[in-house]
Amino acid sequence: MRLTFCLTAALALCASSTQVAAKAAKFQINSTSWKFIEKGQSLRMSVDANGNYIENTAAGKHKDHGTVVMKGDKLCFTSAMNNEGEDCWTTRPVSVGHSMMTKSDKGEKLTVTRIKYHPLSMPK
Repeated sequence: MRLTFCLTAALALCASSTQVAAKAAKFQINSTSWKFIEKGQSLRMSVDANGNYIENTAAGKHKDHGTVVMKGDKLCFTSAMNNEGEDCWTTRPVSVGHSMMTKSDKGEKLTVTRIKYHPLSMPK
């Protein structure tokens, strides 16, 4: 009986420490770069260490820029180029070279691939 109790307690302890470790692994958007296709256009986006993003076409033409913050388990982008307010998307941790499906609060879906961080610069 004592052995069963000890094993049960040990399993419960392991399970709870695994859940704590899983919750600690939060997604970090800063200092990341991404590629994706939106409305038939190949795009690249980089987020600097301060949460500022720049989005360009694959050919290098400037498309958008602004700020991005984590709100719960979503990324919320605020463009400096329009007055539409926040545009929030689902997210999860993704390693370089891997993709994920993301969905906006407006119901839009997009597959994004994390690429090696490459800072983008504002056009002059």
